[in-house]
Amino acid sequence: MHRIKITFICFFLLVISSANKAFSQMLPLSENTTVSVITCGNGAEMYSLFGHTAIHITDKQNHIDEVYNYGAFDFNTPNFVLKFIKGDLQYFATNSSYNDFLYEYQYDKRSVDEQVLNLSQVQKQQLFDDLNATLVSEERFYTYKFIDKNCTTMVINIINKTLGKEVIVKTTDKEKTYREILYPYFKDHFYEKLGISIIFGKKVDLKGEQLFLPAELQESIANIQYNKEPICQKNTTILEFKKEKTPISWWNNFYSFSLLLLIVVIVNNNRIYMVYFFLMGLLGLFLTFVGFYSLHKELEYNYNILLFNPALLFLIYFYLKNNRKWMYLIALLALLSIAIYLVIMMNKIHLVIVLPLIITSLIGLVKLAIQNKNQGTAVKP
Repeated sequence: MHRIKITFICFFLLVISSANKAFSQMLPLSENTTVSVITCGNGAEMYSLFGHTAIHITDKQNHIDEVYNYGAFDFNTPNFVLKFIKGDLQYFATNSSYNDFLYEYQYDKRSVDEQVLNLSQVQKQQLFDDLNATLVSEERFYTYKFIDKNCTTMVINIINKTLGKEVIVKTTDKEKTYREILYPYFKDHFYEKLGISIIFGKKVDLKGEQLFLPAELQESIANIQYNKEPICQKNTTILEFKKEKTPISWWNNFYSFSLLLLIVVIVNNNRIYMVYFFLMGLLGLFLTFVGFYSLHKELEYNYNILLFNPALLFLIYFYLKNNRKWMYLIALLALLSIAIYLVIMMNKIHLVIVLPLIITSLIGLVKLAIQNKNQGTAVKP
């Protein structure tokens, strides 16, 4: 009986919610309505490092003070991690009251800026109707893509649709690559920076001509002209926090990482090198897998596989078999791959961060090549 009551209550609430959204969709806005783009500052967690974008619609006459955003996802989605890696994880649009939205960012001590857009009454109404229609349709859901489809690009798309042409475009940093644009966001997050540098392939080395980050959108809106007038009527800082100094981590930094690899070189033990090459080869196998498996274009054509070479796994096999001939040949193949990798990396911003890995691999492979130059079988060192 209790289950029946709970089910009925849930159904009733769902009907009320849908009715409210449908009513909102038909509601004519007053002439005092304002439409704003909200830009939220960076957070400490990986998913919040790049900030957030939302749309704020205020109509005091009709008691409307809503924030619409496209950044929601469900951690309880079956096979969440695999879907995220593959690139078919569904994100969705949501709305909330302005006060609830602000409370969350105030709690996390993240800044919030608001830019009021210079829109006509017809455009405000169209945007309001489109946003509410999205919430009750399949268009609410979209497949997340790191650069091409995220909380910022979805806001850009619906505003440009309202304007009837591509008005919101990138106005700054067009000569920088996507990788160069992303790099500063990982300050004090060394291993996150290393991971992104390794897993991203050729696409992020292209010129970053597309708007995809909240801060970029905010800067572009401030510079864009629409109908010979600034698209941004007013820019207001809603929340601002003094940036707290990040505690120094003894392990999450370039120096501890380099020190660990230096110990591998100084100890100069073949067994330790084999563990190192096993991990490098295993990571290369993962990069190869996601390059083919994932729908994320950012993971395709990953030249980092030349350093994290899956062939290194065969090196371990022949080491265990004491086969000097094949250890020598694979060491030469891996050295050739690193030489090609260095040529590709000469003008890349992440060369420095992977340099300790390059040096460690070169020293270890040269050592193995010299030790096993004479073909035949030998006892393991």
